[in-house]
Amino acid sequence: MYIVRLATRRIGIVAARLGLAILFAAGLGHSAAGHAATLDPSMLPKIQAATFEVVQAKPTVDPLSYEKPLPLDLLPYQERNDKYYSIGTAFAIGNHRYVTAGHVLLAGMNSLWGPPQLRDATGHVYPIDKIEKFSMGRDFVVFTLAGDSGKAALETNPAPPLNSVVYAVGNALGTGVVIRDGLYTSDTPEEQDGLWKWMRFSAPASPGNSGGPLLDSRGKVIGIVLMKSPNENLNYALPISQVLDAPEGHAVVDSKSVYQLDIFQALQNGRWKADFALPLSLSDFYRDLQLSGDANSREQLQALLAKESSNLFPRGDGSTRLLVQQTQIYAFPTLIVRDSNGQWVRTGEVRRRAALDSNGYVDIGQAGHTLLLHIRRPDQTDATLFYHDAKARMDLLARVGVFQRVVAGEKIKITSLGKPSFEATYTDRWQRPWQVSTWPFPHLNHQVVTYTLPVPDGCVMMLRMAPAAQVSGHRLDLDELANFVYATYGGTLAQWTQYLQEAALPAAFKQIHLQIDYGRRFAYQSQRVTFSYTPAVQAILPDSVLNLGFRFLLDHGRPAWDVGYIGVWKTSTNDNQDELTVQRQAMPPTGLDADMTSHWQTVSGRQYPYSGEARYENGTMNIGAVASPKAAGDVLYTAYYSVDSNQTQAFMKKRLGLLTRDMHVLEH
Repeated sequence: MYIVRLATRRIGIVAARLGLAILFAAGLGHSAAGHAATLDPSMLPKIQAATFEVVQAKPTVDPLSYEKPLPLDLLPYQERNDKYYSIGTAFAIGNHRYVTAGHVLLAGMNSLWGPPQLRDATGHVYPIDKIEKFSMGRDFVVFTLAGDSGKAALETNPAPPLNSVVYAVGNALGTGVVIRDGLYTSDTPEEQDGLWKWMRFSAPASPGNSGGPLLDSRGKVIGIVLMKSPNENLNYALPISQVLDAPEGHAVVDSKSVYQLDIFQALQNGRWKADFALPLSLSDFYRDLQLSGDANSREQLQALLAKESSNLFPRGDGSTRLLVQQTQIYAFPTLIVRDSNGQWVRTGEVRRRAALDSNGYVDIGQAGHTLLLHIRRPDQTDATLFYHDAKARMDLLARVGVFQRVVAGEKIKITSLGKPSFEATYTDRWQRPWQVSTWPFPHLNHQVVTYTLPVPDGCVMMLRMAPAAQVSGHRLDLDELANFVYATYGGTLAQWTQYLQEAALPAAFKQIHLQIDYGRRFAYQSQRVTFSYTPAVQAILPDSVLNLGFRFLLDHGRPAWDVGYIGVWKTSTNDNQDELTVQRQAMPPTGLDADMTSHWQTVSGRQYPYSGEARYENGTMNIGAVASPKAAGDVLYTAYYSVDSNQTQAFMKKRLGLLTRDMHVLEH
C-alpha cells in the first residue's frame, strides 16, 4: 500500500496515493464554534460572488440491485434533492482564474461522481477548463473555467500581520458558504523540508471548507484554508503568496512517500517527484498525474522488494520451515507473511461461514487489508457459468449479505453488483491465472476489486473495497500479494471433471494427469509420483473427494509450486474416515527444529505410522508405509490408508499393497 506523506497533515493515516480529498475534508471537522463574523456588510456580496462550492455530479445510474427499494425519502431534504455532492470550496482571484486546494481537485481523479465543477450562490455550475498551476506539496491548484462566471474576484494580501482578525470562508458541511472569524495566531514550518510556513488561525473550519479563502479584515485573501490540527482548535492555511509566487505553467509534485505490503512490516521510504507542463485540460492533467503516480508506485514497490530480496519468501532462512514442513490441507486461502521472528508463516482464517443452497457456502476471513474468501459452488450452479461469469460469482457473495448500503441509518442488502466494469487476467509468479474484476459502487465513489482463483469446488478470492482514485494502487498491491497466497485444490471427482474441462488451469497442471473412471479406476501421474487404484482399495464415486495439496517446496534447491499431497476420501460425507493419501516428505535442514527432525526420523526410519503395520485408534484403522526406494535421498513419499472400522492386519496390508503396487516415485 502506497502512502503519500504531506507535511503537517496529522489527521489520521492517509489511505493511499491520490486519495487525499475525502480524508482531508474530514480532518476539518470537530471545530469549536467561532464568533459571529464582523466584516463590513458591504463586502459580503463581493465575497459571496467570488466564492464557490466545489461540487461533483451525483451518478444518475445505479448498477446495484437491492433487496427492497431504498428509503431515500428519509434523507434530509437537501441531500435528497441536490443533484451534486459538495466536496470543497474555491474562489476567484482575477484574470479569469480560480483557486482551490489541490486535494479537492484530486477528489475527481478516476471519480465515479464526475469531474469537479464550481457552483455559485445562484446554483449555476461551471465546468473546469484548464489547469494552470498545481502543487501537491503546497496543496493548491489554479485553474480557469469553461463559461467563466464573469463575476467579482477577491483581492489578495500576501503579507498579513500576525495576531490580526481573519475570516474563514467556505462551504461548511455542504450547507452553503459561511463566514467565521478568528485570529491569525502563528506560522509553523511545513514538516517535509521546512521550505515554507503554514499559517495557523483560530477561525472555525468544517468539512467542505477545504480550498476556501482566509480573509483579512478588509476582505482580501491571505491564505487558502486546508486542514485542521487534530488535537487543538487551530486550523492551517497556505499563504496566498505561495500561490502567487509559484512558477507559471507547472504541475509540481515533491512529496515523501512510503510503500508497505501486508506480507511484512518493512517500509520503503521514498520521494515522489514530478514536474510537467501546464496548461492542460482537466482530463489530461489527471492522466499525466496518474501516470506519474503509478510509475512512482511501481518504483517504490520494486525498491521495497529488492531491499528485502535476501529474506523474501521463498528465499532466506525464514522461508525454510514453510518449504519443508508437511503439506497442510485447508480449503480456505491463506496469505504467507513474515512474522516478528523473521519466519514466513500462513495467516488468515475463516471468521464467518454463510450457507448457500445446494451444498454451497461462502467462507469469509481477512489478512491485513484484504478480505479472503472461499466460495463452494452450489451443486445446481452451472460450472461453465461459475468459472466464466464474474457476475454470477459475485451474486453468490451478495446473496449472503457481504455487501450492504446504509441509507438513513438502515442497512439494505445489495443483492447484485451487476456486470463488472473491468475484467482482465493476471498470472502470478507461480503461473496461476487470477481473474481480475472491478465493480463500481457509485454512492460511495469506491470500486470493489477482486482477484479470483478457480479451484475444483469453486474459487478462492482476494477482495478489497478501494476508493475510485486508488484502484490502480490496490491492484499493484494485489498483483504482488497473489504470489503469496496458499490454496488447496479440492473437490469431488465430479467437480474435478468439470473444473478440468471449464476452468483456466495453472501451468503446473501441464505435468499432472488425472484419470477418473467411476467404479473402475483412479490414476494420478505427475513428474514426481504416479499411482493408481481400483475399487478393491476404495470406492471411486462422483462424490469421492480429491484434495491436491499444492504447496511451495524446494525442487533440487529451487523454489517451486507443486503438489505435495494427494488425498482421496471415499465420499464427501465420510468426514475423512475412509481415505487414502500419498504425501511428499522432505528432509529438514540440520537444526531447523526438533519436531520436524523427529518427524523425518520417523519417516526415514519406517517407524509407525509408516511401518507397514496397522493400528486401530479412535474408531479408525490406519496403516502407512514409505513408498520410496530404500536408497532415496532427502525426499521420500509415504502412502497411507484408513478405514472407519476395525479390520485385520491382513486386510489392511492387502489394501496398502494394492495402493502401492503401481506407485512409482520419479523424483530423486
